[in-house]
Amino acid sequence: MALRFLGIIPNTPTDESPTIWLDEATGDLLIQSYKATPEEVRGCQEVGSIPGHSTDVPDHETVIRLPKVMLKYTPCPNCSGEEASAATSA
Repeated sequence: MALRFLGIIPNTPTDESPTIWLDEATGDLLIQSYKATPEEVRGCQEVGSIPGHSTDVPDHETVIRLPKVMLKYTPCPNCSGEEASAATSA
């Protein structure tokens, strides 16, 4: 697996480090961030996604909270040139 570091939350303390990596082979993002609270998970379940789709969170999945400041590190596939490099630069 070839991972590329994309970014870490600015001014992060040493014991809390929301971080994003890109799996260059698949394009998947690996995200270390804060666990959603039980209330936030319930809120997601109440909103749901598509009709007929379960709102349960399987044991092999979780809901995380990604701080807004971290969005600048997420790849922007529909961006070009300067926007794309700004979106993925660390």
